[in-house]
Amino acid sequence: MKRLKFLLMALLLGVAGVHAADVQGAGTIDLKVTPADRRASAAASALLGVAQAGPRVVAVGERGVILLSDDGGRSWRQARHVPAAGTLTGVSFADTRHGWAVGHWGLVLHTQDGGETWRIQHQDLEQDQPLLAVHFADTRRGVAVGLWSRVLVTQDGGASWEPMALKRMLAEAAADAKAMDVNLYSLFPGRGGAVYATAEQGLVLRSMDMGRHWEVLPTGYAGSLWAGVVLANGDLLAGGLRGTLLRSMDDGRSWHRVEHEGRSSITALTQSTTGEVLGTGLDGMVLVSKDGKTFKVRQSASRVGYTGALALTGSDPLLVSRHGPCLLASCGQPR
Repeated sequence: MKRLKFLLMALLLGVAGVHAADVQGAGTIDLKVTPADRRASAAASALLGVAQAGPRVVAVGERGVILLSDDGGRSWRQARHVPAAGTLTGVSFADTRHGWAVGHWGLVLHTQDGGETWRIQHQDLEQDQPLLAVHFADTRRGVAVGLWSRVLVTQDGGASWEPMALKRMLAEAAADAKAMDVNLYSLFPGRGGAVYATAEQGLVLRSMDMGRHWEVLPTGYAGSLWAGVVLANGDLLAGGLRGTLLRSMDDGRSWHRVEHEGRSSITALTQSTTGEVLGTGLDGMVLVSKDGKTFKVRQSASRVGYTGALALTGSDPLLVSRHGPCLLASCGQPR
């Protein structure tokens, strides 16, 4: 069922399947890791993650496509070298030069030149257990999460990755190991070095040691949460299926539903330096709030499924979708 849920999510977001495998004979798979192709239409690729590397914006997606923009998202070019052509799902930069991208087959890519060239730091070709999100606090400490309670941590910039027994931790907290084997969909930073993860079963998890130990913040919601953000005032927002948007004003101890008119699943949440909160969703939904408490809904006429969002200083927010990146003002007129 968990595999089916992920495939359904991938289908909704327009994600291609595994690209690093050739099928040879009945039931036999010969995996071949090949570099990502240079594509004339790369800027129209399905994208799943976006991050800022100083003034540069980096977006990642299907077939190992990594796009770079040095003018605030107005124009894009493809990274010079990406060593694997699998689907990339998340990206994080610790500074202007050091970044990490994650994806299918447990793939972790690393760049030291702002995204121009990448190399493989980690992969697992024995099973396709995708990593769906990554976050680095600095150039040494990072965490990546994904399907089936998958958590990897590093203390050396990704030179080595250590798996964490999240399923066991959650089982000890809930006394039910099977029920607590969950998919982790997103990571986002908080105050005091905290990092949060959103997951299935309405779970928000918090770690104060970059992924080595986690505590559960029950939200009272039973569905999947795909995105989250810690606002400037410390409040937490988490969003997911069917437009579900939850808010906590007491550090995750209690949650309440934020009502709005949208019903599409929420895929990303971000806040600008001016305080505006933006959420994106499937079916072209965009949520906009000045205070993170009340949201207005915009609907793109194209109804494209947005998969990520990034607030840019001094510029329109950037959205990514199954058809590439766009600035909010040019992503389609509201209906």
